Amino acid sequence: MSQAQKEINSMSTEVKHEADHNRYVVYLEGEEVGEATYSVKPDRWVFDHTFVNPAHQGKNLAAILVREAFNDVRENQHVKVEPTCSYVVRYMEKHPETHDLLALPIEEAVAACKMPPRG
Repeated sequence: MSQAQKEINSMSTEVKHEADHNRYVVYLEGEEVGEATYSVKPDRWVFDHTFVNPAHQGKNLAAILVREAFNDVRENQHVKVEPTCSYVVRYMEKHPETHDLLALPIEEAVAACKMPPRG
């Protein structure tokens, strides 16, 4: 386990949905440290940007943020997801348990991001 992982395990994280601003926010010890934004289409939410404060990168916060956002989408929002943010696309590639949320095949999301296939 890296020092950053040990540090994050001992700290309190919270993810909140700010529907009025079309974003999910991750807090670390009460401080806003990142966000995942989305735009709303009639049949899906398009996750288009993920950001973590550079001072807090390497602590798995983006993964926590996306995981918790997707848990909320699945449990409370009942919409499909179209990932256009490269981080969200890669997250969904690595986590097939999220594919039930996809509004399009993961291969199409990868191609739309013009990302090289994982080898």
